[in-house]
Amino acid sequence: MKQKITSCLLGMGLLAAAGLAYSADRFSYSTDGSEVTDNTTGLIWRRCAEGMTWSEVACTDSASKYSHQAALQRAQTQTGWRLPNVKELSSVVDRSVTNPAIDPTPFPNTPAGLFWTSSPYVGGSDNAWFVNFINGAGKYNSRDDLNYVRLVR
Repeated sequence: MKQKITSCLLGMGLLAAAGLAYSADRFSYSTDGSEVTDNTTGLIWRRCAEGMTWSEVACTDSASKYSHQAALQRAQTQTGWRLPNVKELSSVVDRSVTNPAIDPTPFPNTPAGLFWTSSPYVGGSDNAWFVNFINGAGKYNSRDDLNYVRLVR
């Protein structure tokens, strides 16, 4: 499988990340459709951002925003699910599209915005990494900021 190499500046907001190319058989779906398995990485994702509801064909309702601490707590309340690290979340970025920079078939109605990761920013304990699904870039910001959440297992 061909890899697209993307980059962002480490320490100044850029993080080296490999966005995996999409193919027709890259993703498979749970029986009820609410989960998607990435057959390349082996990760299982919730198709909808937290706050949204899977309704047999799409994600409905509005995605919720969380502080970093609230995002970690939300993940802990969802048995078997966790907040992805920045490399994992970057793996579902599709840089061939923007606003949002993610394939809408496996991830319908994803908000174009910032999604928290579990990755701390080593340059300052008040910051953590996110992935921006407007353009696919990874960066860090204050843990107090409010961002979206997509869980993985």
